Amino acid sequence: MANYDVIIIGAGPGGYVAAIRCAQLGLKTAVVEGRNTLGGTCLNVGCIPSKALLHASHMLHEAEHNFAAMGLKGKSPSVDWKQMLAYKDDVIAQNTKGIEFLFKKNKIDWLKGWGSIPEAGRVKVGEEIHEARNIIVASGSVPSSLPGVEVDEKIVVTSTGALELGKIPKSLVVIGAGVIGLEMGSVYARLGAQVTVVEYLDAITPGMDAEVQKTFQRMLKKQGLNFVMGAAVQSVETLKTKAKVTYKLRKTEKEETIDADIVLLATGRKPYTDGLGLADLGVEMTDRGQIKTDDHWQTSVKGIYAIGDAIAGPMLAHKAEDEGMACAEVLAGKHGHVNYGVIPGVIYTHPEVANVGETEQTLKEAGRAYKVGKFSFMGNGRAKAVFAGDGFVKILADKETDRILGAHIIGPGAGDLIHEVCVAMEFGASAQDLALTCHAHPTYSEAVREAALACGDGAIHA
Repeated sequence: MANYDVIIIGAGPGGYVAAIRCAQLGLKTAVVEGRNTLGGTCLNVGCIPSKALLHASHMLHEAEHNFAAMGLKGKSPSVDWKQMLAYKDDVIAQNTKGIEFLFKKNKIDWLKGWGSIPEAGRVKVGEEIHEARNIIVASGSVPSSLPGVEVDEKIVVTSTGALELGKIPKSLVVIGAGVIGLEMGSVYARLGAQVTVVEYLDAITPGMDAEVQKTFQRMLKKQGLNFVMGAAVQSVETLKTKAKVTYKLRKTEKEETIDADIVLLATGRKPYTDGLGLADLGVEMTDRGQIKTDDHWQTSVKGIYAIGDAIAGPMLAHKAEDEGMACAEVLAGKHGHVNYGVIPGVIYTHPEVANVGETEQTLKEAGRAYKVGKFSFMGNGRAKAVFAGDGFVKILADKETDRILGAHIIGPGAGDLIHEVCVAMEFGASAQDLALTCHAHPTYSEAVREAALACGDGAIHA
């Protein structure tokens, strides 16, 4: 039996970041992880491998559609699917081995196996019991299920199966128009699949700015993705080599079916806490199956903490990382803090979509007076030079104080551009502060400055 200051259950972005921060703060730290590699869902079957396939398929799209216009003549590349998957696996290996290196560097013990908590202060891994002053649950999430849809990870797949299909399907039905569904739908549409997205709601990417939703859907349609909106999936029947998806249109109650080689179930994720023994310990849960925590990420049982997808809030790797670092600070006797009002979200399609803070809808619901500064990438020289003039930057600011309340970007590099707005919001900056900051020319970031200028006297290039 080993004694630790802290044992963390789960080595995903929340868990491994918490572990590194704990070790940096002088705490003797161990992490329990049952996978053969560290990094959790994100690095193994989520964020990282999907970005590899998005990049590879985008390069194909550029070769097929834009190379000739730039004077790059020649036959378009053919797709070697096995090699593309090998490239993706290599990217995964580089990242997971990198975390192993960081564990060794920071003297963090990896307790290999699946953990449970028989009592506060003790963690069981296999047949061994380890003692710890504090325990952090960072067990993450798993794909949500849907009644009438049975996943086999061959024909009916989750995001995990979608990353390792035996071949590129001729037809793909995606159930759910959220981040995962649209990213993976984009990958296979670029690779030649006929992609149909079936969504229960009337708009894609629930919770996002309404103008972004409409613009984004229109762009994806131009890229070949078909959408069936307001449709409730009733069942998926798996045949030998394909599947039959039955859905009911909410407005007319009419039932329709669609055939597909592959069906991707992308209806979100749910907290994963199975086998931890939380119920026996008396750990309080929310109605949605999340672990209930206080302002310091402590559960209802003293000495047991929880972070990331297993607790309330957006299921985002960077939110889990922030909570991991903050929780580590608390355990070391410092003040841990997460600003939940400044957590960006990004969709890595082309163009990228990014957001932070309030939307027009949330501000209207709160009765808060606001102003909008908007700038189109068609007015940005750099964007036009690389066939990326579609999209816009929208900044929302308080009508009286000019303080930035939120931003919504659809366009080139949106996932990186959003962060200058995040930093501005963290410091309580006004739109004018951003507008008066010199931005290099020619860069995509000038569109952010122009949107900030549009909150005042007006953009220059609009």
